[in-house]
Amino acid sequence: MIRLQFVCEAALSSQAIAWFSAGHFSHVDCLLANGHLLGARDDTVGGQPPGVRIRPPNYAKWQRRVVMTVPTTRAQELAFYAFLDKQLGKPYDSAAIWAFAFNRDWREPDSWICSELQSAAGEHAGILPRLYLAANKITPVACALAFSAVGGVAAGNERGEAA
Repeated sequence: MIRLQFVCEAALSSQAIAWFSAGHFSHVDCLLANGHLLGARDDTVGGQPPGVRIRPPNYAKWQRRVVMTVPTTRAQELAFYAFLDKQLGKPYDSAAIWAFAFNRDWREPDSWICSELQSAAGEHAGILPRLYLAANKITPVACALAFSAVGGVAAGNERGEAA
């Protein structure tokens, strides 16, 4: 199984991303077994620079937090984490934010935003089928929808704490 953390911070930029993507989330990380979070961010948080990094738990204050548990085979789980490990250190995909208005293929592996990274790992591992989404529209909300469609079960509350 894998676990994904979908969040929204109180910051105006986070709220804007959630609003623009028509949902409650502005960011997604993979929740590792030790509680650390692996994901892509455009800012320095938790002592880690921008890009694909492993950050400490609760590196930010979440206004909303939902943890989704996704059932997998052991082979899928290993492939998911192996894909993420290979992405460590890659830059944040600043162009992807503009790509919501323009056309950039989110599967290009040179850089990532949070939801591109987790969705690509899901496809690579065979957890998600090849997603039929516009090449420039993989938002945290779309990522949550895709993983919930394959049996992901979400638990959380509106105060930013895991259930």
